[in-house]
Amino acid sequence: MRKSEAIIDNGQGVTPKEKTPSITGAFLPGATLGILGSGQLGRMSAMAAKSLGYRVVVYDETPEGPAVSCADLAITASFNDPVALVRFASEVDVVTVEFENIPVSVLEFLEKRKPVRPSSRVVLICQDRIREKEFLLSVGIAVAPFRAITSALQLKKALAALGGDSILKTAALGYDGKGQISLKPGNDVTAAWEQLSAPLAVLEQKIAFQSEASVICARSVSGESLCFPVQTNVHRDGILDVTTVPANLPESVASKARAIASDIAEKLGVIGLITVEFFVLADGSLLVNELAPRPHNSGHHTLETTMTSQFAQHIRAVCGLPLGPVMLRSPGVMINLLGDLWKAGQPDWKLLLRESGIFLHLYGKKGAKPGRKMGHFTLLGEGATVRDRAIGLRTLLSHSES
Repeated sequence: MRKSEAIIDNGQGVTPKEKTPSITGAFLPGATLGILGSGQLGRMSAMAAKSLGYRVVVYDETPEGPAVSCADLAITASFNDPVALVRFASEVDVVTVEFENIPVSVLEFLEKRKPVRPSSRVVLICQDRIREKEFLLSVGIAVAPFRAITSALQLKKALAALGGDSILKTAALGYDGKGQISLKPGNDVTAAWEQLSAPLAVLEQKIAFQSEASVICARSVSGESLCFPVQTNVHRDGILDVTTVPANLPESVASKARAIASDIAEKLGVIGLITVEFFVLADGSLLVNELAPRPHNSGHHTLETTMTSQFAQHIRAVCGLPLGPVMLRSPGVMINLLGDLWKAGQPDWKLLLRESGIFLHLYGKKGAKPGRKMGHFTLLGEGATVRDRAIGLRTLLSHSES
C-alpha cells in the first residue's frame, strides 16, 4: 500500500480498493502467541487471540495477573531468568508485549530466537520519555517544550528556562500519574528532586490544552496501517477516567491526528499497535504527549464500538494477518472502574446491568486498591447526555452497598 493510501481520512477505517493482501509467512490459527506481561491488557489480548484460534502463553513475574486464567500456559519467572526465557521462546511462535516497561535486554534475548512485535528498538524508544520526545522531534513532530534533568541544579535552571508551571516526571517507569510532580516557579526544586528519587527525569512545560485525544494506529507486517477513530480522553489524578468516541473535534483536526499517528507508526517501524496521545490546543494544533506500542486503556471501547477491536487488531498485526476493518459501529463512552469503588465491598452491579447499551468488563484482579484499574464499562450512544449518563452510573456504583 502506498503511504498516501495508508492514512484514513474519514475516521471510519475506509481504505482504497486493492488486491487481497498476501498472508504468506503469517502465523495462522493454531500457532502459539507469547505475551510478556499478565495484566488486563494481556488478558483482553489473550481472549482475542483465543477467539481467533491461537494458543497463548503468558510470561510474567507474578502468578496472579488477570491474563493467567486466559492462557493455555503461564510461566512465572523473573524477566532476568535466561532458563525461563529459553523455555518461553521454545513454547511460542511469535512474541508481543502488554506493556512497554519490559527490560529491553529481554526483548533482544528473545529476538535471537523468535519474532518479537513490537521490536526491542520500538520499546526502547517508547519506554523512556526523553528518548521518545527526541525521536518525535527528529521526525518533525511537535511536543511540549522539555528539558532532560539529572540533578537539582539542572532542575532549577530548566524551571527558569521553561518559565511558568511545569511537570517533573521520571524518564522511565512512570504510568497512571505515578512518578510526577507539578512545579511552579519559586518551588523548592531540591525537595522536588529528592521526592522524585530518580537518576534521570524530564521537566515538561505545562500546556494549556483545550482537550486531550488519542489515536490507536495498527501497522501490519506488510506496512499497511489503519487508524481507529479519534477519541477524546479525560484524566483524573493522572489516570484515564473517561473516553468518548468519536472525538468532538473538527474533522480537519481529527484527520491531522490520524495522519500523525500513521506517520509515527511508519517511522518507528511498528508491527502491532501504537497509541498516540495528543494535547489539542485552542487553535486546533496538536502536540504529542505520549506513545504506547500496545493496546491502550483509551481503546477498550473498541470491544463494542468498532468492527475490529484493538485487541483483535493487535493480534492480527503481530501474527502477520491482514488488518481488520475499524469502522465505527456505534458511538460510545468508556468509563474506568478503579478500586476506590470497592471500599464498601463489591459494587452493586445491577445498577449498571439493568441499563440497555451497557457492556461491563471486570479484570478478575485480587485485592481492590484506590487507583487500581479493576474494570471498565462502555455505554453506547453519542453526545454529552450519554457521557453524563455514563458518569452518573459510576457515581451510583460508588454509593452502592452490596
